[in-house]
Amino acid sequence: MTDDPEGFEALIQGVRRGDPGAITEFVRRYEPLIRMKLRTWIRLRHPEMRRLYDSVDICQSILSSFLLRVATGAYELDSPGRLEGLLVVMARNRLNDHVKRHKTRRRDGHLVEGLDPAGLELVGGSSPSRVVAVAELLQAVKERLSDEEWRLGELRMGGREWAAIAVEMGGTPHGRRKQWARAVDRVARELGLDDDEVLQVM
Repeated sequence: MTDDPEGFEALIQGVRRGDPGAITEFVRRYEPLIRMKLRTWIRLRHPEMRRLYDSVDICQSILSSFLLRVATGAYELDSPGRLEGLLVVMARNRLNDHVKRHKTRRRDGHLVEGLDPAGLELVGGSSPSRVVAVAELLQAVKERLSDEEWRLGELRMGGREWAAIAVEMGGTPHGRRKQWARAVDRVARELGLDDDEVLQVM
C-alpha cells in the first residue's frame, strides 16, 4: 500500500496512540484489500456463501480484531508487506471459519443465518469515518486483564522492547511476548472480536 517506511511507521504509531485520523487512514488503506480477497475467495471457492455473508461485515470484524492487536503492540509490524500478509491470513481464516460453521449447521439441520458481528465494534457501517476511539477498546481490555497482564501491556504499548520488559518483569522475552499475545487473544474472544479458531497467524 505504501513504500514509505517512515510514513508507515507514523501510521502504526498513530493507531497505537488512538489517533482518530490515523485509524481512519488505516481503515481507508487496508479495507479494500480485505474486501477484495474475501469477494474473490467467496466467488471462486465458496459461491454458496454469497447470499449469506457480506464482505463488509466480515471485513469489519477483521479490522476490529486487527486494530486491537496493533493498539496493544501484540503484532510486530515492520513493513507494509508484513501487515498486508497478516490481514490476508486473518481474512482467509475468518472466512474458512464461517464456511465450516455453515456446513455444520446445514448438516445438523439448524437454521442458517447471515453473519451477525458481535462485541465491541471499532468500525461501524461501511464508512471508515465512523471510528470508535481505540482508547475505549483499551479500557475494555484493561477491565479483563490481571494486574500482571496489564502491566505487561502498559510496557509494551509504551514502546518497550520484549528484552527490556523481561528484564523488568522477569522471564524471557519470548515468554513475555507469548503471555501478552495469549492475553490479547483471550480478551478479543471475550469481546466478541474473534472466533476461537481464527488467530494463530503470528
